[in-house]
Amino acid sequence: MAAFVDALTVRTQGKGTYEITEACEEVVRKSGVRTGMTTVFVQHTSCSLVVFENADRSARTDLHAFFDRLVPEEADYFVHTHEGADDMPSHLRMALTRTSEVIPVVEGRLALGTWQGIFLFEHRRAPHVRSVVVSVVG
Repeated sequence: MAAFVDALTVRTQGKGTYEITEACEEVVRKSGVRTGMTTVFVQHTSCSLVVFENADRSARTDLHAFFDRLVPEEADYFVHTHEGADDMPSHLRMALTRTSEVIPVVEGRLALGTWQGIFLFEHRRAPHVRSVVVSVVG
């Protein structure tokens, strides 16, 4: 069984979704694995990963609006606000989504559906540099 690990650096411009599908596909290609599994893991507590619709950007616009309503910033009941009004909402949004995704590798490619992409979901307003670890086994 082969194992391969690589790290991605994702620079965000604040809240939103940033597609990393092609970068993850490149790691799978470099690994040489034809059949196996890929784990994509983000090493932060105020952003997350989602497999989501990648054909129509309006679906992502709706996702962002939904999370803004679900976990509003500036709520008067948040105690953890040391880094600003978006601090605790960012942690909650991360907890409601995921920090890792596991995707099968079939014939040397990620087995994503036709309209699926892998996105880093940035929950903070300010730009950040995010680290994503991609592990391929097979």
